[in-house]
Amino acid sequence: MLIPGIDEAGNPWRFDFFHAFYFVSFTGSTIGFGEIPHAFTAGQRLWVSFCIFFTVIGWLYAIGRIFSLMQDPAFTRATTEARFSRSVRKISQPFIIVCGYGETGSLLVRAMAYRNLQPVVLDQSQASIDSLLLENLGIDIPAFCADAAITQHLVEAGLHNELCRGVVAITDGDAANVKIAVTVKLLRPGIPVIARAGIQEAVDNLDSFNTDHIINAYEIFGEHLAMTQRTPSVHLLHAWLISLPQRSLHLPVTPPRGKWIICGYGRFGSSSARYLEAVGNNSIQVIESKPQKAPEGAIIGRGTEAGPLIDAGVRDAVGIVVGTDSDTNTLSAIMTARELNPDLYLVARQDRSADTEIFQAADIDLIMEPSRIIVWRILPLLTTPLLSRFLGLLRAGTEEDAHELRQRIETLCGGVTPETWSFEIDPVHAGAVYAAVDRGEEVCVSDLQRAPIDRQRMLPCIALLLDRGGKSYVLPDPELPLQRGDRILFTARAGTRQVMSWIRHNPKALEYVVNGNEFPDGTIWRWLASRRERKTG
Repeated sequence: MLIPGIDEAGNPWRFDFFHAFYFVSFTGSTIGFGEIPHAFTAGQRLWVSFCIFFTVIGWLYAIGRIFSLMQDPAFTRATTEARFSRSVRKISQPFIIVCGYGETGSLLVRAMAYRNLQPVVLDQSQASIDSLLLENLGIDIPAFCADAAITQHLVEAGLHNELCRGVVAITDGDAANVKIAVTVKLLRPGIPVIARAGIQEAVDNLDSFNTDHIINAYEIFGEHLAMTQRTPSVHLLHAWLISLPQRSLHLPVTPPRGKWIICGYGRFGSSSARYLEAVGNNSIQVIESKPQKAPEGAIIGRGTEAGPLIDAGVRDAVGIVVGTDSDTNTLSAIMTARELNPDLYLVARQDRSADTEIFQAADIDLIMEPSRIIVWRILPLLTTPLLSRFLGLLRAGTEEDAHELRQRIETLCGGVTPETWSFEIDPVHAGAVYAAVDRGEEVCVSDLQRAPIDRQRMLPCIALLLDRGGKSYVLPDPELPLQRGDRILFTARAGTRQVMSWIRHNPKALEYVVNGNEFPDGTIWRWLASRRERKTG
């Protein structure tokens, strides 16, 4: 602007501010230029040369700093964290915070996604988070690499969000799970907490903070192992009612009674031994490689070798439970025991889901995979709380009652697993039923089980449980009248749920199944119905 130029006519001229700014801008960005609007004088060209070196160096330095900032780990984490918080705030449906995305967490999140239940995931392993982000689970799942035991990260995951319906603490460390449970109970005491515990000390600690559900995979498996001997139908109903619908029904599992060998006396082995003894197995022999862990009378050695197995009496045993420190050692012990006694009932612990194929190829009678056991117990708590209560009541019942129900479900579903769901008699989940009951009309459990196109035909379903004000009715009487606030658990052949939903929400369909009165929809159908009535009249 200060250096004068000369135009084509030889008259002096000067840049105005706008054109000077424009010229230096495209000079500094190395786009290239012409000498505009007139050819420059020597003084102007000298100044432009200075501008070129000054602005280009500054421009390159700025670009380098920007790229360096974008690659800085702290900056990247800050932007990722902010993006995660925004994605959580955008969730418009109820969600569950899942803390831990290891073997158990990945199985749980997949199962939740299949059931359209929204998870939010926290895990300390970036590799685990990356694997989740690469999976196509059908829904957008916010996930962040962070320590879930830190309060800030739980808050960022939506702990204070009104749509947060619960927290699942299934990290690899008991201390972290306890801290998560404590944090949630102090900050959001109204929402449920489900926590995994590996040792009794953690169980007691979680219980002291009123954790809603404490999951110990080894205790659960020991309980189910004893259940397969004492009440095998109860064990089978667990598998059927929790499985995804239209899968092949699990076959009955009936381990023999008698002498059992426990190979590995850690948490898994000690729990299995205790439950096997509780149901009357007359002899339990332990093989343990670490003397400090071995109980009195145990054989010190490795179950992968024939010597300790023979000393333990493997040839006259009825079964063996193997839970060593690795899947490889477990399979080795199983193969060695089978060679010594081909009639042994084989029970093994599988630590890694990646080894499922080789465990199946080993033809093991009963496989305990801690991750699946935990998911097996957590899923009903998240998706169908009434199912967890029913299963608890089922475990307290008799084998005869469970066997009868098992036969009914097997006949009802034709060899495939049923669909299990629950709903409440309220305006949202059963609008037509709620309105009818509110008017004083009687609607019974059996009315919901009638086909809406032929009320004389019953739908292929069973009412498992009715909850009324905290009181549970197991297999409720079909003629029991429904009340507002009742919660009902059904199991049925796949596809029945949609039909029953039509009855619950459509007043005309409900009127038909209850009283047999038909009310045609649409002008033409009502006109035809009135003509039919006049002719018959």
